[in-house]
Amino acid sequence: MMRQETHCLLLRPIPIELSADRWMARRVKRLGFVSVVALGLIWALAVTSLDAPTSVDGALAAGWVLMPAILFGSLSRPRLRYALVLPASLVSVGLLAICRSWMPTEPLAAAGWLSMTTGILLGSALGLWFWYRLIPVPVRLDAPYSFGRWALILVHVALIVAGWGLVAASLMAGGRVEP
Repeated sequence: MMRQETHCLLLRPIPIELSADRWMARRVKRLGFVSVVALGLIWALAVTSLDAPTSVDGALAAGWVLMPAILFGSLSRPRLRYALVLPASLVSVGLLAICRSWMPTEPLAAAGWLSMTTGILLGSALGLWFWYRLIPVPVRLDAPYSFGRWALILVHVALIVAGWGLVAASLMAGGRVEP
């Protein structure tokens, strides 16, 4: 969402807000719509296939609702983007709890949950890196539409989609997956 310029006196990168850029605004809207579907599917798979407690299901549901709400709200109030840490953390913690304590014994379903969790954790790390700039972003990845950045996003998406497919295939093959 931001690119950087180097300030001549400070000699450090200064983030530049790109919300006014219509292409970037489209990208944020698309991310909002994608998060509605992606996080909704993760929540639905958890509720229908696992016996995780309400707190885990609730964390996934809260992340599902908050992520697109914050993304869409950030179009008019860019500072809201800092709050994206909350839904990303809720979903990440929920998935890590599933992997730790409610992992299905069926190998296909287990591989699916691990794949989804890895994809979500990668997406969270990429968000922290590219949006919050907690560590320097290499020049080759700095441009929002650079090949390297899109390649990392593709890996993130592929892991999540593969996870959905594996868990869904497991459900279709044998019904509810018991841990």
